[in-house]
Amino acid sequence: MVRFGIIGTNKITEQFIHAARQAEGFVLSAVYSRTEERAQEFAAKFGIPNTFTDLNLMAASGEVDAVYIASPNSFHAEQAIVCMEHGKHVLCEKPVASNTSELQAMIAAAKANDVLLMEALKSTLMPNFQAVRDHLHKIGPIRRYFASYCQYSSRYDAYKQGTVLNAFNPIFSNGSLMDIGIYCLYPAVVLFGEPRAVLANGVMLESGVDGEGSLLLKYEGMDAVVMYSKITQSHLPTEIQGENGTILIDKINQPEKVEIRYRDGSVEDLTRPQSSKDMVYEVEEFLRLLSSGKRESAVNSFSSSLAVMGIMDEARRQIGLRFPADEKALHH
Repeated sequence: MVRFGIIGTNKITEQFIHAARQAEGFVLSAVYSRTEERAQEFAAKFGIPNTFTDLNLMAASGEVDAVYIASPNSFHAEQAIVCMEHGKHVLCEKPVASNTSELQAMIAAAKANDVLLMEALKSTLMPNFQAVRDHLHKIGPIRRYFASYCQYSSRYDAYKQGTVLNAFNPIFSNGSLMDIGIYCLYPAVVLFGEPRAVLANGVMLESGVDGEGSLLLKYEGMDAVVMYSKITQSHLPTEIQGENGTILIDKINQPEKVEIRYRDGSVEDLTRPQSSKDMVYEVEEFLRLLSSGKRESAVNSFSSSLAVMGIMDEARRQIGLRFPADEKALHH
């Protein structure tokens, strides 16, 4: 049994809890919130025995073995490091940090304290993504990876009325690349590794974050084309194009239908049965790693997380997207 403490009390956290409770060995033991009222309210809703308003106290608590962090992006590194320094294992929501230097500090803390750190990027751990990996060889030499994830944010309506919510506030290391683009990038890195070069375009909003963007990643013999947005909607599937056929993935952020369309017109359905509470797979991976004494996922590995963060750092540099967290990192 692994007793989890939860950091962050939002909609994502609620989805996580519903999914995680399907995983054998998951126990929800504590919740941290900045206000006592919110902590109590959340604890009552989910039957959580322990509440904390001081993160250091939760990190030091004997009631908690691991934490799930779903606070705003800019808090991830600091909160994760506090927990790891108290010997807690950390499952941290994507993007795992604001930038590469924060992520390097987190990895150093994980190693120094002999704890597990994993980025909670759910899609690469889902059965239908594994189906893509298992059948990739069938489409011949791969020439292009194309991924699109454009989801009009309900918070953008508020933004246009003059209210800048967290999602569009650079203080929290947010925006479309960090929040949505990562879903296109992480699978590319897991499948094809680190690109040789990155070319980025983006539309900056007045609040200081990007509303949408496009990336071109250069690989040996192939390229990756990535589109993401929080201010428009896309209905395009993701494609991996090989010389013998193309793998179609309905939604790159949560693949539910996967097939190969061969050049001769035949179609092979690769779709696997999968829980609708699809965050369960990241929890199962995390628990499996802990039970086997491992300190790093082979899929959502340190090298995958670092490569993705490196792409995002470079893309942000090219489009002029800076976060307060970047300035902080320079002073260490």
